[in-house]
Amino acid sequence: MSSPDSARRQTVAGVVYAGGAFLAWGGSPVYWKALQSVPALEIVAHRVVWSLLFLAVLILVQGRWSEFRSTLGRARTLLVLSLTTLLVSGNWLLYIWAVNAGHLLQASLGYYINPLVNVLLGMVFLRERLRRPQALAVLLAATAVVFRSVSFGQFPWIALTLGFSFGLYGLIRKIAPVGSLVGLTVETLLLTPISAAYLVYLELHGAGALLRGGPAIDALLVGTGVFTAVPLLLFNLGARRINLSTLGLMQYTAPSGMFLLAVFAYGEPFTLVQVWTFVLIWGALAIYSIDSLRAFRRAVTP
Repeated sequence: MSSPDSARRQTVAGVVYAGGAFLAWGGSPVYWKALQSVPALEIVAHRVVWSLLFLAVLILVQGRWSEFRSTLGRARTLLVLSLTTLLVSGNWLLYIWAVNAGHLLQASLGYYINPLVNVLLGMVFLRERLRRPQALAVLLAATAVVFRSVSFGQFPWIALTLGFSFGLYGLIRKIAPVGSLVGLTVETLLLTPISAAYLVYLELHGAGALLRGGPAIDALLVGTGVFTAVPLLLFNLGARRINLSTLGLMQYTAPSGMFLLAVFAYGEPFTLVQVWTFVLIWGALAIYSIDSLRAFRRAVTP
């Protein structure tokens, strides 16, 4: 049995690890903005190729090569991961495009509503019953989307696509009995042939950014592998050391970072309509978070 001091150190370490992951994800627009001169599709192709190399090293270092090989040998798991590959690559592409096209506020909104999307997907696909506070939170989020659509005359498709694609990604990954590191490595492996072929095509036609955009762009493109894998590793280390309720509250760090960058660093328009949209979303998340904490405490109390 671990001592109280040891448990406390583990919790602190978990908060530091998970906090580092969420801060990296929240600050990711700075990285993608630095690559604004490169088309989003090309960035994603580089991200896939370099991520595979870096993730393969992590798999070897962590001694998970046998798990990786075993996953490749299971046809059903590969089929599931093929579907999640489409979802995660589409999510990456839309997010990077949104950041560099001046739609970071919508992107942050998408990741704010993601926990509520997860609740809705659980009800629809897993037949989970919503508690009253959860239902109220989902209703408030839906009200925010309708309010924004009517007021702006524009459907927030970026936010909803990001929120639902990531929600579906998480839902489907539950079906595949594979860890997040091994799963992401297999997903990038499945994407690598088409990504590498696209990059070769660009190079053959003199249109690729690598070795043409300058040393800084080259370093950033190659660094996409590290930038993808390290936050994931930190998240995994943190998730093992802290409870789910703490992790659930910390996840709002990422969209909050995106929100602050959009408004204060990149000067995206933040109108009264935007204010009320986010107020409704934040209200929904407050209700959801308080309910989740209460449910967690009831579950762990003897």
